[in-house]
Amino acid sequence: MRATWRGLPAKRHDVGWELGLPVPAADGSPLITDHYFPRTEGDFPTLLVRSPYGRGLPWSPMYGVLFAEQGFHVVLQSCRGTGGSGGEFDLWRNEAADGLATVAWLREQPWFNGTLGTVGPSYLGYVQWALAVEPPPELKAMVVQVGLHDPHALFHADGALRLENALAVGAGMTYQHQGMATFVKATLRLQRRLGDATTAQPLRGAHASALGGEVPWLDDVMAHPDAEDPYWHGASLAAVAQRLEVPTALITGWHDALGDQTFEQYHRLRAAGCETSLLVGPWTHTSALQQGWPEVFAESLAWLRAHLCDDPAGLRPTRVRVHVGGEDAWRDMDDWAPDTVAGPWFPTAEGHLIRQAPAESAPVVSFRYDPADPTPSLGGPLLSRTAGARDNGTLEARDDVLTFTGPPLTEPLDVLGPVSARLSVSTDTGHADVFTRLCDVDAQGRSVNVCDGLGQVRTEGREPSRITVPMSSTAHRFGVGHRIRWQISGGAHPRYARGTGTGESPLDATASAPVRITVHADSALVLPALGDGSGPGGRAPA
Repeated sequence: MRATWRGLPAKRHDVGWELGLPVPAADGSPLITDHYFPRTEGDFPTLLVRSPYGRGLPWSPMYGVLFAEQGFHVVLQSCRGTGGSGGEFDLWRNEAADGLATVAWLREQPWFNGTLGTVGPSYLGYVQWALAVEPPPELKAMVVQVGLHDPHALFHADGALRLENALAVGAGMTYQHQGMATFVKATLRLQRRLGDATTAQPLRGAHASALGGEVPWLDDVMAHPDAEDPYWHGASLAAVAQRLEVPTALITGWHDALGDQTFEQYHRLRAAGCETSLLVGPWTHTSALQQGWPEVFAESLAWLRAHLCDDPAGLRPTRVRVHVGGEDAWRDMDDWAPDTVAGPWFPTAEGHLIRQAPAESAPVVSFRYDPADPTPSLGGPLLSRTAGARDNGTLEARDDVLTFTGPPLTEPLDVLGPVSARLSVSTDTGHADVFTRLCDVDAQGRSVNVCDGLGQVRTEGREPSRITVPMSSTAHRFGVGHRIRWQISGGAHPRYARGTGTGESPLDATASAPVRITVHADSALVLPALGDGSGPGGRAPA
């Protein structure tokens, strides 16, 4: 690992381990647990890492060994029904009780000194929020890395199914705890059969061959798009952050599939007055733990040492640190998001993006979206290896993708905060999805995605429907000579299940219809920019 990741700290202690310890769950089922510890006399705090993805690679070296080397007991546990643990895995429903049962077991261990922290990414972040529903008194710090708190939002966006991510989660939850070789084989099978699984009509059950069999819980989550459905009762742990007093560090990336959830966690913790920090890197969900691991590990270690070992020496002076795209630089901030001016940019029939608001809501341009040839997804916040910033040239050459491009900037423009689109759209069928994306076009004409979002439009007759589509947050500098581009299309498949054009759910639809989508002049791309926002270049920060 030290040869792969430059900058990892030198080890402080040799490491020992006890493997395969049975810890009784809330109902007595054995939760199989590995214990890593410094081979040094003395008291050390404990880190609890609970995972449904097994306890081997990469979890054993990255969490067990590395943190134990730095002076922590590490308890690495397989969630029920995974990695040899007893019981049956049930997405989200058992984590709070099983976490508390594990803490009760810790209290009986002679090496446990009463000081506990938690750390981990993705679903390993969800189990941390679950433990914090009723935080045990020993819990003194949490580090949630690219973490989840709302399963519904992982699978659904404004009524649209996040199809590709759902299948990736299905493969990970089903196979990763069975070992790396099994997981890699399952991932390759999913890649080979992704096209068939995502274009089938109906979609319901079509993923079975791509995932090597039925995944009942995945069928359930795909079939319940409404967050208010009783099926999702108790799934979201968003409210935990509203009352939490445990110091919590948050880490995400600009192309993390759970980035929006991390920003929501941060704002709730800040509103509650909870001590918190935020690190946002140039990462996807997976690259944060790969290319970004030295920064992620250093941030996590500093937070845990400060709150479990009374050693704040490694903490940075500001609450927030973000990587600014375009500038390729880190920026420290007192809070997120900084004070900005929300500047709207408007589309024209000639494909320009201008600052002057239109006099009326006239049609600007229309395009035809055909579910039989769906607009493909390219990059962005996916769980797959295709995630992140990509050259959008081939995508923007399609007839079903609109682009509106601003003039070359004469001064840098810093966009920091949540981006959104105010869409005024009409359709000929009454039903459409609209995918909207912000891109940075360099002096050579290369268009690279910055952030995006999808909304569902329902219209009547020829009257436009007006919706606001959140496009996530960003910290990005558009340099001198670069241009801002607004991209609009009828979907991004298979990232999202393709719209049917009829309003029928793609889970059950056996037919679809093309739809003509018309964008009206009072649509706007809204950018939170530093400076007064009065000109095409804005103003660079002081």
